[in-house]
Amino acid sequence: MTAAWTPESWKQYPAAQQPNYPELGELDRTVDQLRRLPPLVTSWEIDHLKDSIAAAQRGEAWFLQGGDCAETFDGCQTESIASKLKLLLQMSLVIVFASRKRIIRVGRIAGQYAKPRSSDVETIHGVTLPCYRGDIVNGFDFTQESRIPDPRRLLRGYDRSAATLNFIRALSEGGFADLHHPENWNLLFVNEVKGEVAKRYRDLVRSLGDALKFMETILEGSTVNELRRVDFFTSHEALLLPYESALTRPSIRGIGHYNMGTHFPWIGERTRSLSGAHVEYFRGIRNPIGVKIGAKVSPEELIELIDRLNPENEAGRLTLIHRLGRQHVEARLPGMIEAVRRKERRVLWVCDPMHGNTVSTAHGRKTRRFDDVVDELRLSFAIHHACGSHLGGAHLELTGDNVTECVGGSRGLTESDLESAYQTQVDPRLNYEQALEMAFEIAGKLTESRAP
Repeated sequence: MTAAWTPESWKQYPAAQQPNYPELGELDRTVDQLRRLPPLVTSWEIDHLKDSIAAAQRGEAWFLQGGDCAETFDGCQTESIASKLKLLLQMSLVIVFASRKRIIRVGRIAGQYAKPRSSDVETIHGVTLPCYRGDIVNGFDFTQESRIPDPRRLLRGYDRSAATLNFIRALSEGGFADLHHPENWNLLFVNEVKGEVAKRYRDLVRSLGDALKFMETILEGSTVNELRRVDFFTSHEALLLPYESALTRPSIRGIGHYNMGTHFPWIGERTRSLSGAHVEYFRGIRNPIGVKIGAKVSPEELIELIDRLNPENEAGRLTLIHRLGRQHVEARLPGMIEAVRRKERRVLWVCDPMHGNTVSTAHGRKTRRFDDVVDELRLSFAIHHACGSHLGGAHLELTGDNVTECVGGSRGLTESDLESAYQTQVDPRLNYEQALEMAFEIAGKLTESRAP
C-alpha cells in the first residue's frame, strides 16, 4: 500500500468486479460529469451515522439494515420507495418496543444498483453474453444490445438515487414517521394479511398507542420531537469505483474526503482483497464503512483487514457484516470474535443471515429457506454471548412487496409457491411477513439479553 491516498489511488491496484466498457472515452466523459454534480448526502449526516454506530458498538443501539438485493431504475417509484421505508419503520418499531434500544435505520437504497457476479458471462440456449451486473451497468434483457455495459447508466443511477433520497427525506421530515400514526406505514396489501405475525404487530401498535396517550397525559399534552421523525440513512455496496470516486469530495471543514454518494458504503465478500483496489479506496474515506466477511476469511486476515481500514481504531468507523451460512457459523464465527477481542479492535458486529444460505431448486430457481436464515441469526446471538461479545445489528435483503421468493415462514411457502410472485432479478428477498417475523425474532433475543 502506498502512504499517499487520493480518491483515485485505487487505480494502482487490481480492481475486481468492474464492467468491461467497450468505450473508455465515454466512461471518462461520464465520470467527469459526475464530478461536477452536487453530492447526494452531507458530511454532517455521515458523521451523525458514525456517532450512532459508535453507540451501537457500546451496546446502546441496534443497527437495522435492509432493502433490495439490487434496486432497479423502474423501481424508482413512489409506492416502491415508500413500501421499503414503511417496512423498516414497522420492523424498527417491533425491535425498539421490546429492546428499549435506539434503532439505526439503514436502507439498501438510493444507490444499490450494481451487483457482483461469479462470472463475466452468461450462457442461455447456447448463446453467451455478458452477465447482468445491475441497472447502473447494463440491462437485464438477454440480448446483445441490452447486455453491453453503458457508462451513461452511471448518470441515470445518480439521478434515480437523488430522486429516491429526496423522497425519503421528505417523508422522514414531514411527519410520515410519526409514532402517533403508525397506520401510515401500512402497505397496500397489509389488510389481506391474516396470519399470527400480522396480528402480533397490530396488537403491538395498539399497545404503543395506549402508552403514548398515557405519557402525553402525564406530560400535559407535550410531545417529544423524536416521536414525530426518524433518522434514515442510505447504503450500498460501493462496487463501481469510477462512480464512487467521482462522488468522493473533500469536506468543506478540511477534515478529509467523504463518499457523498451514500452514508454507509460497504465492501463485498468478492472485493475485500487486501491487495485490491476496493480496500485501497475505502481506507481513505471518512464514512463509516462495512465489510462483508465470509467463511473463508482467517482470523489473521481479518485483523489485517481491520487494521488496514481502521488504523486508528476509531469508534463507529468499521462494521463487520458476517455472512457465514447456517452450516459454517458455529465453526467460523468464534475464532473471528476471539481474534478481534484479543486485539481489542473496535468494530460493530452485524449478522447477514441471507447470503450464506442461498440455494437452488431442482428447476434452477434461487431461493433461501427461512428456517436457515432464522437459525443463523439465533446462533450468531448465542455465539457472540458465549464469546463475551454482542451482536449489534442485522443486514437483510427484504422487500415491502408481497413476493414469494424465500420458502418457509409463517405462511409456509414451498418451492411450488415461488412462481406465483417471484420478482427479483438477482437474489431472493424476505417478503413482508417474513421480514416482520425476523423483527420479532430479533426483538425476542434482545429482550433476553436485557433480562437480569
